[in-house]
Amino acid sequence: MVRNLETGLLTEDDLFLFIDYYELTSGKCNFDHNVNGMITETYFFREIPKHLGSYVIAAGLEQFIAYIQILNRGLSRKHREWLEKMAGKDLSREFLDYLENFRFRGDIYAAPEGTPVFPNEPVINITGPSIDVQLLETYLLNIMNFESLIATKASRIVYAAKGRSIIYSPRTVVDFGARRAHGRDAAVLGARAAYIGGADGTSLVIAGMKWGIPFVGTIPHKFIEERHRGIGSFRETELAAFREYAESFPHNTILLVDTYETLEGVKNAIKVGLELKERGYNLVGIRLDSGDPVELGKKARKMLDEAGLVNVKIFASDRLDEFIIEDALSKGAPIDGFGVGTKLITGANYDSLIGEGGISALDGIFKIAEASDESGRMIPVTKFTSSMSKATLPGKKQVWRRIENGQYVEDIITLWDEEVEGAKPLLIPIVVKGELVYDFPDIKEIRRYCMEQLSMLPEKYRRLRNSETYPVKISEKLMKLRDELYEKYRKEYLS
Repeated sequence: MVRNLETGLLTEDDLFLFIDYYELTSGKCNFDHNVNGMITETYFFREIPKHLGSYVIAAGLEQFIAYIQILNRGLSRKHREWLEKMAGKDLSREFLDYLENFRFRGDIYAAPEGTPVFPNEPVINITGPSIDVQLLETYLLNIMNFESLIATKASRIVYAAKGRSIIYSPRTVVDFGARRAHGRDAAVLGARAAYIGGADGTSLVIAGMKWGIPFVGTIPHKFIEERHRGIGSFRETELAAFREYAESFPHNTILLVDTYETLEGVKNAIKVGLELKERGYNLVGIRLDSGDPVELGKKARKMLDEAGLVNVKIFASDRLDEFIIEDALSKGAPIDGFGVGTKLITGANYDSLIGEGGISALDGIFKIAEASDESGRMIPVTKFTSSMSKATLPGKKQVWRRIENGQYVEDIITLWDEEVEGAKPLLIPIVVKGELVYDFPDIKEIRRYCMEQLSMLPEKYRRLRNSETYPVKISEKLMKLRDELYEKYRKEYLS
């Protein structure tokens, strides 16, 4: 008998077990010993991958909060029974009861999606019972690290394509990454993050349905090749394919011209463009999916203009990233839009022009910052370890951003009860005492906000290479607390 096949897609109930096992074992131990006081944990990252610039776009908060709302339904009976069967020796009935009745009643403060953030700054603070906060870690890191990485990569690609006129430039950038994404969720959420980072649309239809992102598409090489079938010349069958497509989509014809020989394909596109013109329509564009976009773009532009098709746009795809796009445009490539796939959807930490790169991941972490004592008073805590590079700043913290003349000047990390005159706090209330208090904007508003904020980040921090390090200061009070705790640690452990 053939067994039922599994797609691997998670249901909402499945998400309760989207946790690393140590979150259950440490939670069970805390439960056994009544260690479930209030704590604050902070999400932040220590550094940005080398070839991804000097800032990160915060993204993924909406999905994280939606996840908590699902957890608040509690562990399902089906998933509880599975845990009892597979981990019954570790997880007691009483602890499983706790999970079945889970309800997050804490506080969450966060930087809104689309906000540029910098190394070591708290991006999300979560305060709540220790067991509850711990259970959120894996999903938080998964979603925030991924979406923030893709939004950041997209913003760099858009910057390369549109330059300083990030809002008004007519050049477009479209996410073509679904088929190269690391899984189905990555394709859908990556399209969302890319749109927040400035991409104008996506090729993935379900992302259009989920998020309201404009979705676009033209024709594949297969569409042209299948019309040959050994009958007639390649040139004739390519022309026939173009004509059929234009007949079906006279209002939105974009033709892929590189199936056989690119410039011959351009000639066929010109014939169809002139035929459309006679019918009262306009050929929207052609797409170059191989070869040198500079040389081919210039030749194609000349051919189109000489044929009177001056408004036909030229789009490019094929292994693009921000470095290739910037280089091509600096050499005068007359490209009006870019379809970017693999290097966008994987957040490639790679400079294509010099062939250097590293791991494509944002190494965001989630660390405890304070814990309540027996009286309920919150006490700052920190991690030192033998490697100071992994030390953390103690206490619940806020980030203050100073802006002058519409431009970012500096950020200051402070303890939560501090204020900085002439600066605004980045972390705002999202959930208070378990209740959602933040009205999440739609994705178009998030994207607009992101573009606005990036326009306020000075050029020296946004350029693709040799960008300067944005100034992030630590308040005197926070520095003093860190030094005091380190001195105590040094005396106890190092003396």
